[in-house]
Amino acid sequence: MLDASVVQGEVTERSLAFKTEDGAELVGRLYRPERRPFAAVVLNSATGVPQTFYTHFARWLAAERRMAVLTYDYRGLGRSHAGPMRKVQADMTDWGIRDQVAARRAIRREVPGAPLWIVGHSLGAMLLPNQPELEDVVRVIGVASGMVHHNDHPWPYRAVALNFWFTLGPLATLLCGYLPGKRLRFGEDLPAGVFWQWRKWCTSRVFYDDDLGPRLPAPNWDSGAVVRLHAFADDDLIPPAQVEKLAKVYGADPVLIDPKDYDLTKVGHLGAFSRKNRAIWPILLEE
Repeated sequence: MLDASVVQGEVTERSLAFKTEDGAELVGRLYRPERRPFAAVVLNSATGVPQTFYTHFARWLAAERRMAVLTYDYRGLGRSHAGPMRKVQADMTDWGIRDQVAARRAIRREVPGAPLWIVGHSLGAMLLPNQPELEDVVRVIGVASGMVHHNDHPWPYRAVALNFWFTLGPLATLLCGYLPGKRLRFGEDLPAGVFWQWRKWCTSRVFYDDDLGPRLPAPNWDSGAVVRLHAFADDDLIPPAQVEKLAKVYGADPVLIDPKDYDLTKVGHLGAFSRKNRAIWPILLEE
């Protein structure tokens, strides 16, 4: 299912719909340079962040770095959502395993033969070690991705997290049948299953260990891909120590970025993909 192509400078964009192994239909957007792509990139979003958030970064990769880039929304979010949110059956495992694997399959079909890169924001790189079909991935770029417990947040943000996980989030989700993130000013609305599993992981010192099984395999990173996980000194949501925890699963060393080193006011958890912080975009691509 494709819409008409749109040309943005030297980049051609078009919508791309594809299905997951269990039948969920996801809608993405494919950005292609005029010349043959140097690499094919899947951009896995953070929890509750729509693909449109990454538009400018995707266009930059296509125009300036000659990469074909697929952005997409997880099931129940953004362009991959239809109908009442309370009826959406999805959890973090669906987003972080099935949907991400389906996106890789989709870009392999669209850009066969190109080296495969993965850019993962937060959730987008967190569950890669738990996934199958990684043999042809040559680069992994993690951005603000890690495993965090609610007591790992620094104060005063920890107070916000405690309220979200133990009071506001559960009450709102029980009342509405989904997390009304927009009304709570916590981002996008989320399916109830996503919220409850997300909460379970972030309020347990064993994180996702209790959910490991057929749906969520144990991490087993044996890929030969080059891995760089970037932590930001001012990220209160996923502090650098929690990025380091995930980096150990990959067998990699985290890369710490201090916004002050690039004359930037703030990057935090979400700001790495903002145009005002594009000074760090080339840094994310370094080996």
